Amino acid sequence: MLFDNSYARLPDRFFAPVLPVPVAEPGLIAVNAALAAEMGLDAKALAGPDWIAVFAGNRVPDGAHPLAQAYAGHQFGNWVPQLGDGRAVLLGEVVGPDQRRWDVQLKGAGRTPFSRGGDGRAWVGPVIREYLVSEAMAALGVPTTRALAAVTTGEMVYREGAFPGAVLCRVAPSHLRVGTFQFFSARGDEAAVALLVDMAIERHYPGVSGALGLLQAAVKAQARLVAQWMSLGFIHGVMNTDNSHVGGITIDYGPCAFMDQYHPDRVFSSIDRQGRYAYSNQAQIAVWNMAQLATCLLPLISSDRDTAIELATEAVHMFAPIYEAEWLARFRAKIGLVTDHDGDQQLVEVLLQRMAVQGADFTRVFRGLSEGDAMPEFTEPDALSDWVGDWTTRLAAEGRTAAQAQVGMLGVNPAIIPRNHRIEEAIVAAVAGDFAPFHRLNAALATPFHAKPDDPLRAAPWPDQVVRQTFCGT
Repeated sequence: MLFDNSYARLPDRFFAPVLPVPVAEPGLIAVNAALAAEMGLDAKALAGPDWIAVFAGNRVPDGAHPLAQAYAGHQFGNWVPQLGDGRAVLLGEVVGPDQRRWDVQLKGAGRTPFSRGGDGRAWVGPVIREYLVSEAMAALGVPTTRALAAVTTGEMVYREGAFPGAVLCRVAPSHLRVGTFQFFSARGDEAAVALLVDMAIERHYPGVSGALGLLQAAVKAQARLVAQWMSLGFIHGVMNTDNSHVGGITIDYGPCAFMDQYHPDRVFSSIDRQGRYAYSNQAQIAVWNMAQLATCLLPLISSDRDTAIELATEAVHMFAPIYEAEWLARFRAKIGLVTDHDGDQQLVEVLLQRMAVQGADFTRVFRGLSEGDAMPEFTEPDALSDWVGDWTTRLAAEGRTAAQAQVGMLGVNPAIIPRNHRIEEAIVAAVAGDFAPFHRLNAALATPFHAKPDDPLRAAPWPDQVVRQTFCGT
């Protein structure tokens, strides 16, 4: 693994140089062989003792320049002028065979100058959760950070109890957040913001020009990303601006969750007591985050503030029509429609309303429609039967039957998702030293559309298995 370090070549105020804190006894949990190949790396070598030591923070590889990035952010709407990587260390960047640049970061690698009273460590639970969910998102075609490897540390981490420590090696095209721009904008450092604009364009949006071009591209990417989340029943859980990526990728899998029973106001995060980041609020929060990015870019959009505000406002207002079109396109595909019709949104919304009233499972309803029978997901089957009649009539207007539509639906409605209770099972086993459930679930999530009907990982949780809250894990 050869490192380049464009972020380390930025001025000192962008980061704090920091070494990972060594651990007692590194042990391998997993290496992502498919991702390693995509990055041009040798998975077998990465599973060897030298690289296990790197992933644990015990060895700094040649060419790496470890650092913690500076950023700020709005957390649940409250401004925090300095956050930064408090338990993550960026080793550097790997340039893949296709010339794509990958940040290589260790999460749980110890305290940094940005740590706020914590130990900088992670326990095995959050590491397994992020590994499973981020890789599941990638398999579902959602832009996301990725998990290259995970290791145990041989040490205990103390939260509400004592748990085995672990480190996640996370990779991404960058770790540029809205909060990264906010950190410098709040300090009046236009030169730093301009450098970030150039880097964000180079990493994510080649071909666009200037701060306004970056804002427009970021708004479009965020709108499409959140529409994908919605189409999968995914709830990020903590959409603070420091967790909002300017490249339009999903980042920071803390109290995230995929819904079982559908309800638009579903919240899982234990710290989201007001439902700010509920499923149904995600689009409007993404707009709010993009408005914060726009504020940072105003001086670079135009020297005339009124002109800059007008142009930035127009860019942010692009979100709604793009999101609405993307949301409808994805839900059309989920019910097998291939043409546009004025009544399609109502058709989808009626189905979702019935699901909410009946407490139907989001993933199993759409997969059931794809396989020919979603009735068992409803406590009152009649609640679906008249909708099915409207749906088949709508398909007939395209000259297609339900059976013909279902061929395409099987490729967009997953059979397996990283359900909360399955993740918890894997975590409980891992705490006891058994990683077999993690590996089984990870393997199944790699092919989410191809599970057999009797695969137990497809099942919704029994009442005593339901997970009602998820936690940040820090």
